[in-house]
Amino acid sequence: MGVVTLSASYGAGGPEVAAAVAERLALPFHDRVIPVQVAGRLGVPVEEAEANDETVVTGLWRMVANLGTMPDAVGGVLPSANVPDARAFREQTERVLTEIAAPGGPGGVVLGRAAALVLGERPDVLNVRLGGRRERRLEAAVARYARPAEELRREMEANDRAREAYVRHFYRADASSPKHYHLVVDSTALPLETVVELVVVAARSRGIGRV
Repeated sequence: MGVVTLSASYGAGGPEVAAAVAERLALPFHDRVIPVQVAGRLGVPVEEAEANDETVVTGLWRMVANLGTMPDAVGGVLPSANVPDARAFREQTERVLTEIAAPGGPGGVVLGRAAALVLGERPDVLNVRLGGRRERRLEAAVARYARPAEELRREMEANDRAREAYVRHFYRADASSPKHYHLVVDSTALPLETVVELVVVAARSRGIGRV
């Protein structure tokens, strides 16, 4: 069955594309179920796991505060006081991802959570990155969510910085670098249906998905 990992910048249509790809490939879409499993393993409320989850927008600033890795004015990071707690959530998330991709595991589509870095160059995994220029991503978000542009701009900037900090802190990597992915798409330049089709074709070329 295999796994599709999908990393997406804010406004690039990640949730919509991931859900549609999972449906087309007849694979499970592992999204909110991941923090639920992490919470169970750590014995904490689901809300606590979501507040340390890389894809939950409302928890991103709290997560970065826990990491102590808020980017400073020159792009560095601040020292951390609470890394062990954040590390526990990250380690359990990695275990869940590994089990999803393991032989005999369910396979599926995973959005975010640095899954491309966790699962690496496995032959049964397709790593996809969706992005686009900031203004285009903002325009897409305004059209998709029907909220004020300035409000979404602030949310986009906070979201991008927090996710970059998460990947940089734990994996010493640039989440947007093409070297981590098999397929990189500017999803603001194409209809999302076309983006979904590109990902599905690429996944099937690697033998991923149910017949």
